[in-house]
Amino acid sequence: MTILEARLRARLCLAVELREPAGAALRHGAERRWSVANQMSQCQAGVGHTQKESEYLLSDPIKKLPPNSKGQVRYRFVVDVGVDPATGKRRQLTRTFATLKEAKVEYARITNRHQEGTFVPPKQITVNEWLDRWLAMKADDLEETTIYNYRITLDRVRGKLGHIRLQELTEEDVEEWMHWALRYGRARGGKAGTPLGVTSVEMSLARFKDALNRAVTRRLLTMNAAQHVKIPRRARKEDRKKKQEVKPWNVQEVQMFIHGVRTERLYAPLLLSLMGLRPAEVCGLRWEDVDLDSATITIANTRTMMGNRYVVEKDTKSMAGERDLPLPGPVLMALRTFKALQAKEKLVLGEAYSDSGYVVVHETGEAFTIKQLRRRAYRLMEVLGLRRVRLYDARASCLTFLANNGVPDHILARWAGHTNVKTTKKWYVKPDVEDLREAATTWDGLHGEAEGRA
Repeated sequence: MTILEARLRARLCLAVELREPAGAALRHGAERRWSVANQMSQCQAGVGHTQKESEYLLSDPIKKLPPNSKGQVRYRFVVDVGVDPATGKRRQLTRTFATLKEAKVEYARITNRHQEGTFVPPKQITVNEWLDRWLAMKADDLEETTIYNYRITLDRVRGKLGHIRLQELTEEDVEEWMHWALRYGRARGGKAGTPLGVTSVEMSLARFKDALNRAVTRRLLTMNAAQHVKIPRRARKEDRKKKQEVKPWNVQEVQMFIHGVRTERLYAPLLLSLMGLRPAEVCGLRWEDVDLDSATITIANTRTMMGNRYVVEKDTKSMAGERDLPLPGPVLMALRTFKALQAKEKLVLGEAYSDSGYVVVHETGEAFTIKQLRRRAYRLMEVLGLRRVRLYDARASCLTFLANNGVPDHILARWAGHTNVKTTKKWYVKPDVEDLREAATTWDGLHGEAEGRA
């Protein structure tokens, strides 16, 4: 066989390979290349070709190595995998295998993927190192508090998976971490302890998937090992049985609370919470945002906390969160009274008074943190003998009442500071059984009679 015939045969093999399914091409590609290489080597030995043709013959890509100290024979190849974008230099990959068959298959896989543009060169970066890089990239687009929450969420993953090389991470590794977290994931004193809730595990898994997806786009991975890992349905059911949902206050409980705190110094701020403002919006409200003459407030500033330790002041959560709201009569009167009280307190303390400009302040003028406001609210709930609910749940009580009383969807979403009313209804409108009484009365018409109705 001449060199020209060998090259023609190689082209024919490549054409057949491209027509076959990807799996078949991967299995048989190495064998065809090896066959052609052997035939070409025969030509090189002097069968049917000229000296000039011999100069163009390729040597075998896979080399047989001499036996090592244990007498083992190994096979090695060096393959070109493109140019390093950082240095501009050519990159070569060396692979060594115990058998010739393994070497052939891997050589075919690498060369095929390199030609397709899907080959990912091996990297030594670990999961922990990649998560650090990913969080640094996200920091440019997210709020400081959001990045803090991302770090806390991903810290649950780092302990079990962080040391693994990113490219060696498998779906089994992620599944094993998930099942461990559902049993022992809640750390106590730095050690694994009680089960972590399904919601917490799901949040960590979602952030981890995001980070791995970015690694795929950066050509550090060929696939996301966590992509198809999901919380088992059985675990979800068990979690729902154990989890006791605390319902927001109904109308009667809200009115009992209002009546009980009417004489409290923080009466006005508590009414703002019952107006549906987020605790961070209440604590971030400044007197310059309050127009007592036109009875409106502007929600444009928030004061929240990271880890209940550090106060963070920032803009509203979203563009929709920045909004103007009219003040109901009782809230307007309470704010006027509160402002007058603060003027008296400032007069008494004189220079010792801290004129912070915030609405929700201590007697000394220093601004309340959301942690302090929550504690004061919980103490009042205990004194009044009311169910303890989160201060944030006052928002749900307000929005549920407005929805039940016919406030249009677009007004409801605007009041809540949401772009889409679906968010408002999904998370904050929570009718109780008494809210459903009217539906039961309407059903009477389907029955035709009102039997059993008092």
